[in-house]
Amino acid sequence: MIIKRLGKIFDPTHHTLPLGCEAFAQSPQALVFDDYVRIYFSTRAKDSSGKFLSHIAYVDMDYGLQRLLNISSGEVIPLGALGCFDEHGIFPFSVTRHGDSIFAYTTGWSRRVAVSVETGVGLAVSHDLGETFTRVGDGPILTASLDEPFLVGDAFVREFGDQFHMWYIYGTEWKQFAADAPPERVYKIGYASSEDGADWQKQRGPQLIPDLLGPNESQALPSVAKYKDCYHMVFCYRESYDFRTTQGRGYRLGYARSNDLHQWERLDDQIDFDLPAEAWDSDMQAYPHLFVLDGRLLLLYNGNEFGRYGFGLAELTF
Repeated sequence: MIIKRLGKIFDPTHHTLPLGCEAFAQSPQALVFDDYVRIYFSTRAKDSSGKFLSHIAYVDMDYGLQRLLNISSGEVIPLGALGCFDEHGIFPFSVTRHGDSIFAYTTGWSRRVAVSVETGVGLAVSHDLGETFTRVGDGPILTASLDEPFLVGDAFVREFGDQFHMWYIYGTEWKQFAADAPPERVYKIGYASSEDGADWQKQRGPQLIPDLLGPNESQALPSVAKYKDCYHMVFCYRESYDFRTTQGRGYRLGYARSNDLHQWERLDDQIDFDLPAEAWDSDMQAYPHLFVLDGRLLLLYNGNEFGRYGFGLAELTF
């Protein structure tokens, strides 16, 4: 595989964002229209207590993904009601077409006391070409279960054949790595399937993507595309502690390949995405999104500081 970096294509700090948001364009997710590409992302505003709330916005770009056509000006989807799983934010926001509608699979965030956060996966639908979305209900469609006790989120959904396929993450433990540090979460990639996109069946069995860094590896944001009769997954992974400020321990990109959507071979050496020196993505490469545009396999991803300064583009060729 050959990776061609095409540079950063959107920096939220250079534009006016809706809802008082000032920075962050996390987890870019593309929806291709006839003559433009809409890219949804999660951005942030502060509430009255000074804590972040994650909101959804989008930009429309030309097919070259270099010219900005439009930035959303209103609320794409409101945050959840008091006490709901998505009360304090939505991140990420995975979109896919289904008939005349657009389905969005949301990861809702809500604050906790003993640990910082809990998440779940929700479903929303758009009937206005993706400008706004309405929840199917106030609760999640995929959440914690007996063997996945917390932190279910990062859903990425596609229809292949006559089924919906979802790759998501689930928490395995909250762990305190140092006596004077707050607990950190460890999470892995899982898989579920559905006939209708709303009622999901999780796949039980061995861990879908094996660890490279050991059992404390955290894996996030799986993204899958079919290209040249094979299924390709790009995801991000990191150490589960001391990752925010120590170079080399933050998110980097991993790669896996499958012929049947169920069994995946991890082949990180196939995606040569070394950290460059002194660039917008020199410390971190995170939250990838694979999609096909005009026969090209393209990759959107975030860089340093978890996408504070936007997202970039790369092309994958074989």
